[in-house]
Amino acid sequence: MVESRYALHRTELLGSLEEGERKIIALLKGSSYPLSAEALLVKAGEDHPYVYRLLQGWAGRARVLPDGRKQFILIFLPGDLFAVKSMFVAHHPDDIVAISDIVVERLNHRKLHSAYIGDGDIATRCIWQVIEEERRLHTWVVGLGQGSAEERVALLLIDFRGRLILSGDIPPDSLTYIMPLTQAQMADHLGMTPVHVNRVLKGLRDRNIVSISGGRVGISNLDALAGAAAALLDPGELHTSAYVGRRLGNA
Repeated sequence: MVESRYALHRTELLGSLEEGERKIIALLKGSSYPLSAEALLVKAGEDHPYVYRLLQGWAGRARVLPDGRKQFILIFLPGDLFAVKSMFVAHHPDDIVAISDIVVERLNHRKLHSAYIGDGDIATRCIWQVIEEERRLHTWVVGLGQGSAEERVALLLIDFRGRLILSGDIPPDSLTYIMPLTQAQMADHLGMTPVHVNRVLKGLRDRNIVSISGGRVGISNLDALAGAAAALLDPGELHTSAYVGRRLGNA
């Protein structure tokens, strides 16, 4: 059985979610264009006319404080629909920036909103995207508030693997993937200093659990990495092999 990318969805909605995805992709057809790493897609505090789908590369939603401190709030991976709130808010509260070189598709928020109003499948898919971002944020808030440094790093690496598998970007049993985040960017997402991130990664590498070299994540012991993240994973992730492997995912 192929695992669905629509985490914790009601089974009766799967057909509508998949049809909504197909229809939105059709609306976006022919709109793709490239952007370089560090390019700003959405500027905080400003109105923005577009909703995006990421085709290649990684992007992130970030808030920059007046003194220059930065928090990456969400990381977007290939296949993600983002900036859906352009349909509903006059000003975005956060920046959205390209983490690596990317290719995106975009659709004017008015055109998508018209489709949203007139097509239940498109509305279901858009609403699910908001719910999915909320789900990820809930997990991340728990990690920031209660997780140890090792649990947070393990959660980050497990989350990326699972999402890349479910989007079809890497094979189902892959133990390697490319991660363009620098350690400084990881720290800005993890709520840690780069030195602390480096120390945790060294500990995981020394125990032959996972290593990162040249932007490539290599997992040597998926059970141990999933075990380190388990306290922070939500019920859907804990029972999905894309995140935690077949043995733990089927437990």
